[in-house]
Amino acid sequence: MKSLSGICLICCMLLSSCNLFHANKLEHNFYEKTCPNAESIVLEGVKKAQQQEARLPASLLRLHFHDCFVQGCDASVLLDDTSNFTGEKTSGPNNGSARGFEVIDQIKSELERTCSGVVSCADILAIIARDAVVLSGGKAWKVWLGRRDSLTANKTASNQFIPTPTSDVTTLIAKFKAVGLSAKDMVTLSGAHTIGQARCTTFSQRLYNQSGTGKPDPAINKDFLQSLQQLCPQAAATGSSNFLAPLDLRTPTHFDNQYYLNLQAGKGLLNSDEVLYTTTGFTNQHVGKYADDQEEFLNSFRKSMIKMGNINPLTGKKGEIRNNCRFTNSGL
Repeated sequence: MKSLSGICLICCMLLSSCNLFHANKLEHNFYEKTCPNAESIVLEGVKKAQQQEARLPASLLRLHFHDCFVQGCDASVLLDDTSNFTGEKTSGPNNGSARGFEVIDQIKSELERTCSGVVSCADILAIIARDAVVLSGGKAWKVWLGRRDSLTANKTASNQFIPTPTSDVTTLIAKFKAVGLSAKDMVTLSGAHTIGQARCTTFSQRLYNQSGTGKPDPAINKDFLQSLQQLCPQAAATGSSNFLAPLDLRTPTHFDNQYYLNLQAGKGLLNSDEVLYTTTGFTNQHVGKYADDQEEFLNSFRKSMIKMGNINPLTGKKGEIRNNCRFTNSGL
């Protein structure tokens, strides 16, 4: 019996589905009895948001990323500052750029009317991320559910762990590895930049002063560079400019593999995008693979999203189910 249990343990370790999800008590049908319409309510909320503004699906997808990279997928990114509490919304990666919170509020309010105190804000973020991708043309996946909401936030960790637009490949790999994601996951999840927009301030150094040289990034396509310099004049780009450029200049609202084709053409917007192609080795090879095969990218993306969505979830009696995603139930 002892050897048999040992064999079972080895088998369990070898089977990737032995399952972190199961161990953390996340389930596909978590709300089947307690709130059977939960995912439909979220989907309708995302549809309305997309109709109001085509950019919102990308913003909502980004919120899930920024949540999971800090303390795990626990909705800490949604907490507002109070007189005695500091959230993550004013951290460098979020301040002035994280958006879509009103959409979360509306969806949460509808869920509270339908099944009060049941659906967590962390699960709302996970479902929204999937729906944002699907409504933009990407592939669907089953979302593992059962996360609970944090009682805390961590502005310092938000500044430390969320990758910045100026990151190089080494830094990107390290930051993804710190939360349990691989280099392949990093290249794959960077493909989320096939939708959305970015402010001039996030890429201005590439236009005028790459790496302190006083010159543009030589990796940028010359025509693309000129168009960006027209959009973001140097005086505006180095200030608090709110001018926006699409992350994918070809299909900015459609979830496809055009992002990787852009990188090959020197038309990646952010430094953290273009370096995936200009850095020789693993990332360059995967950019080529996804540029050549859209199906490969879309299938890999949903697998990496499932993996990211399982970063340190609060389950069981940990955390709480917030009544309002902006505040803990105690009001802190």
